[in-house]
Amino acid sequence: MIQEAITHYLQKHSQTCLYPKAVLFDMDGVLYDSMRFHARAWYEVATRHHLIASIEDFYLFEGRTGEGTINELFQRTFHRNATEEETRTIYEEKSDLFRAYNDGTPMPGAADVLEKVKASGLQRLVVTGSGQHSLIDKLNHTYPGHFSREKMVTAFDVKIGKPHPEPYLMGLQKAGVKAHEAFVVENAPMGVEAAVAAGIFTIAVNTGPLPDQTLLDAGADLLYPDMNALANDWDNLMKAARRIQLTP
Repeated sequence: MIQEAITHYLQKHSQTCLYPKAVLFDMDGVLYDSMRFHARAWYEVATRHHLIASIEDFYLFEGRTGEGTINELFQRTFHRNATEEETRTIYEEKSDLFRAYNDGTPMPGAADVLEKVKASGLQRLVVTGSGQHSLIDKLNHTYPGHFSREKMVTAFDVKIGKPHPEPYLMGLQKAGVKAHEAFVVENAPMGVEAAVAAGIFTIAVNTGPLPDQTLLDAGADLLYPDMNALANDWDNLMKAARRIQLTP
C-alpha cells in the first residue's frame, strides 16, 4: 500500500523521489484528542444562536478559522455573513465552552509518532487553525522538545485558512523545504484538502467519526485508523520513501 501511494504521488506531481525533511502536523484530532470538545462547544453555541448545524458539521468544518465556520453557518441559516460583533460574540462563547470541556488529553500514539519522526532526523511543525495564545506552552508541556513557535502556523499567521493551501504553504516556508520534502499528518477532510492542494504527501489518521472514504475523497495519499497505527508503520514508510525512485 505504501509503495503504491508513493508511486502515485510522484507520478501525479512529476517528481522522481520523495526526500522527507519535515513533517507538518495538524493539532486537534492529531496531537490532542480534542475534536469531541470542539464539536460539542460549536454545536451548543450554534443551537443557542439558532444556527442550522449538526455535530458532524464541525468534524467536516475542522481546520477552518472560527470566522470561516461562523460565516458558513450564517450563510446556511440567514443567507449572509455574520457581523463583526456576531462573530466576536459567538467565537468567545465557543472558546469559553471549549476551555471548560477540554481535558487536554494527548492523542494516543502521537508521542510515539513524534519520537519516530525525531529519530528519523525530520523537523516537526504544527499547522493548525487554532487561535489559542498559550498554544506553544501547551505543546511544550505535552510534547517537550518537539515544537518551537517559529515552526508553527496558527490562526494568527494566515489570512484564509484550510481548505485553502495557504497554511501548509506557510508551513513549508517555515520549514525551508519543498512540497516533495515533507509529509502532512491530518485527521480532517478540509485539512487534507489544504495539504493536497499544497502538493504535499498527505497522511490521514481517522481519529474521529467520519467515514474513511471522506478522507480518501479529500485526497489523502495514505490512511491509518489512528496515530498508533502510523507509529507502528513509520519505519516502513520512511524506508519506502527513501527507496522508491522513478525514472525522469
